[in-house]
Amino acid sequence: MEYTTVIIPLVIGYILDLILGDPRWLPHPIRLFGNAIQYGEEQLNIPPFAFQKGRILTMILLVITILFFYVLHLLTTPYPIVYYTFTSIFVFYALANKSLIDEGKAVFTALQKGIEQGRKRLSWIVGRETDQLNPQQIKMAVFETLSENLSDGVIAPLFYYALFGVTGAMSYKMINTLDSMIGYKNERYIHFGKFAAKLDDVVNYIPARLTAFLMLLVTGKLHKISFVVQYGKQHSSPNSGYPEAALAAILDCKFGGPNYYHGKLVDKPFIGTNDRILKDQEIKTVARINQKVTFTFVLLICMVYYFLYLNT
Repeated sequence: MEYTTVIIPLVIGYILDLILGDPRWLPHPIRLFGNAIQYGEEQLNIPPFAFQKGRILTMILLVITILFFYVLHLLTTPYPIVYYTFTSIFVFYALANKSLIDEGKAVFTALQKGIEQGRKRLSWIVGRETDQLNPQQIKMAVFETLSENLSDGVIAPLFYYALFGVTGAMSYKMINTLDSMIGYKNERYIHFGKFAAKLDDVVNYIPARLTAFLMLLVTGKLHKISFVVQYGKQHSSPNSGYPEAALAAILDCKFGGPNYYHGKLVDKPFIGTNDRILKDQEIKTVARINQKVTFTFVLLICMVYYFLYLNT
């Protein structure tokens, strides 16, 4: 890919997300992905051979996504205006940084109005049960979600865009959407969604660790990388623990611990040891970290492609 064909859509898509986020009125391909996954799950998640059926659904949807965006790339490449428009829009669709930050801030705003409002708003963005959480646990959940989703909602799609263009970014989004819908370890999905969950673990391996590194870099906390390694690998997820550990290191606080998911108590390990009270204004600090990390990675991609352009 040439320098300008990668960088111009990247910058435009990044700016669009910075300004617009994900307006609820705007049609979004992830909703289409979700509808396709839901339909496939309803048709196929019937014993026997649940694992094999889940693997077939995952591969079919992934192949369709790859072919669709690759063909669109080929069709639009000869027409620069169409290509740049198409690619910029889907870079914008692949990013979720502004909406992620806005949702996190909305929980804190709701919490200031009352514990029940905070619990309800939090339930929109997390999988855990929120009806028994106290204010400290609500804030902790927001920060964990912001750090984890900085990886799979921002850095990972940018990473795969840098490698494979829009086809890579949107294929990643399909995998991640599959995992978020059927990748649960409950009775319904333990077998059917296992392949999707493992595939999501694989594609997030590098982005999760890259996110943690960037978080430490932009906050001048690289000396805490040993903390991230120590606590990141203790998480039940092979990837989520790393950005969560990075934020815990930056804020010098404690994350994790047992929570209820879909009626089942999940004993998640603690990340960090300083069990201090999280303050309301710290949501601004976390939001700035997410913004700095996103900007830094966009800039890094631009620099790498420019360096490659100068040496060709």
